[in-house]
Amino acid sequence: MRTGTGIGEKELRVVTDQQASGLTIGPGVVETIIALAAVKVDGVATVGGRGPAAGASRGLLASIFGKRASTSGVAVFENDDKVIVEVCVQVLYGYRLPDIAEGIRLAVADALSSQASMTVDAVNVTIDGIQFVA
Repeated sequence: MRTGTGIGEKELRVVTDQQASGLTIGPGVVETIIALAAVKVDGVATVGGRGPAAGASRGLLASIFGKRASTSGVAVFENDDKVIVEVCVQVLYGYRLPDIAEGIRLAVADALSSQASMTVDAVNVTIDGIQFVA
């Protein structure tokens, strides 16, 4: 469990399943929705970092979308009836970083609201690296 992310001393729980109108949505589905929404934002190269948390299984999504969308750079926590999302990305050189972060926040909140009926409390974005296109 995790505590203290700037929201006070409330205890946050990792999302394991989400109930929406009698439907159970698994955590992998939620993470995939988040990763796909983030990777579609202009300037995002990949979801996930370069370190050990970057994960492996990116091949299928990369072949479908032309970008890598790994759920390894995504974490989702519950806070009362809302979720807090943490997403780690690498971006393309030349884009304005605050614009990318804001685009990710809006895209993720919209995707979770429209596809999973989830209310998003916060989307925390970490830019872990910059990629240069030759």
